[in-house]
Amino acid sequence: FFRRRVEIADAMKAAIIIPARMGATRLPGKPLLAETGKPLIQHVYEQARRVASADQVFVATDDAGIRDAVLEFGGAAIMTGEADTGTARVAAAAADIDAEIIVNLQGDEPEIDPAHIDRLIALQAATSAFASTLACPFPESAQSGSGSPDDPAAVKAILGDAIGTDAFWARYFTRAVCAWPREKDGRITAPSKYFLHIGVYAFSRASLAAFTKAPAGALETSERLEQLRILEMGEQIAVGIVSQAASGIDTPQDYERFVARMRRGAAKQ
Repeated sequence: FFRRRVEIADAMKAAIIIPARMGATRLPGKPLLAETGKPLIQHVYEQARRVASADQVFVATDDAGIRDAVLEFGGAAIMTGEADTGTARVAAAAADIDAEIIVNLQGDEPEIDPAHIDRLIALQAATSAFASTLACPFPESAQSGSGSPDDPAAVKAILGDAIGTDAFWARYFTRAVCAWPREKDGRITAPSKYFLHIGVYAFSRASLAAFTKAPAGALETSERLEQLRILEMGEQIAVGIVSQAASGIDTPQDYERFVARMRRGAAKQ
C-alpha cells in the first residue's frame, strides 16, 4: 500500500504551521523562553525546517512579540486573530497558503523527530484520510505515574484495522486505560500493548476547514480531546506508528530538563 508513498508525498505540497500563543497557564510566556540562547519557538521552527517533505514552515500567532521573535531569527510568521484552539489558529493561517497538506505541529515540541513528520505527511498523502496523526508504544518501564498508561495526560490511541505496515485506522482516543487490564486487578503489566498518542496532525486543506466549522460533540467535550470531533463527524483518522515520542514542554520542570539536554548536547560538540 505504501510502496509509492514517498513519490505521492513528493507530488503534493505540504506546509507545517506551528500555532503559538503566550497564554499557557502552566508555563507562562513559553514560546519566548530562551535559556538555551534561542527562544523555544525557534527550536521548534528549526526542527520543522528539517522535514524533507515540507515545502514551507510558518508560525501562526496573535502575539506581536512572538511574530517579532520569529522574524528576528529569519522565520516566517502569520498573524491571526484570537482563536479558541491551536487547530483553529492553524486553519486561519492556512487560508492563504499554497499547500495540499497542512501539518499542525505544536509549538512546544522542540525535539520531535523530523523523520516522524515526514512519515505523517506520507501517510496523509497515501491514504487521503480526513486527518493523520502519530502514536508510539508505551515503554515497558512506564508502569504507573506521569507518562504511563494510567496518566490521564498521556492520551491513549485505540487502533483499528491495519493500513499497510505500521499504520492503522483510529477507533478512539481516550485519557482512560483502555482496554482495562482486568486479569491483573487493574495493574498495568504490559504497557507496550498500549499506544501513546503524539499530538501532531496532517490535514487536507478541505478537511481542516471542515473540522473547524463542525461543533464539538459529546465525546470531545467529555474527554477534552479535539481529535474526537473527527470521529464524531463520522470521518477517519489514520495513525502511523513510530518508535517513540519526543519530550514536549508543558511545565517549568519540562523546560528545565530540555535546557539541560541542550547544554549537554552543546558540550559534546
